[in-house]
Amino acid sequence: MKTTNLPGLSRREFLVRSSAGARALVAAGSLFGQAFATTESTTMKNTTIPPVTLKTVEADGVKIFYRESGHADAPVLLLLHGYPTSSHMFRNLFARLATNFRLIAPDLPGFGFTEVPAERNYRYSFDNLAVTINAFVEAIGLKKYAIYVFDYGAPTGFRLALAHPERVTGIISQNGNAYEEGLGDAWNPIQKYWKEPTQANRDALRGFVGFEGTKFQYEHGTPDPAKVPPEAY
Repeated sequence: MKTTNLPGLSRREFLVRSSAGARALVAAGSLFGQAFATTESTTMKNTTIPPVTLKTVEADGVKIFYRESGHADAPVLLLLHGYPTSSHMFRNLFARLATNFRLIAPDLPGFGFTEVPAERNYRYSFDNLAVTINAFVEAIGLKKYAIYVFDYGAPTGFRLALAHPERVTGIISQNGNAYEEGLGDAWNPIQKYWKEPTQANRDALRGFVGFEGTKFQYEHGTPDPAKVPPEAY
């Protein structure tokens, strides 16, 4: 399958080089706020919420699992999840927005139910995630869409906007970091591994990607951890 190379992207470069993307980022808060208010009113009047369908499609040599809901002719909102989750993180948002938007939430390669064949020899970088998701949106025929980015979804989605600013109608960011300054002290061990990919530095990160480390990211700072659904982590 043909792979399209997308340009590399620093966190500042996105806003500096992509004027269309920058305008979308500034305008998205107003766009989403108005749409959400409309959705709240519509949902109260219309109790028929479109069902969520579970689908798969092959793109960039990857079998991508995704969730979809909403009317085919509604404005498209592409939901890009972060770490350590999947499209499952949007399960409650679907019920709130599906009456006004066509919602599409793929599982990024390495997450959820998306399958990456071993022979694909996939390299898990943000550049490659963006290439795959770009192939995904083309495979399902999306021409215009707003993006909702969270965590890992941000560097993936920003690359989509930089590569095809004419397609992106708005950007909604939920803790979607666009700057190196946004990487706090918690990222120090990871950045150390980036600079020195030794086995020792790699092993130091195993707790971060283990079960307890994953559970911590869902429960830390929550007043009542018992209210966090365990199927998420």
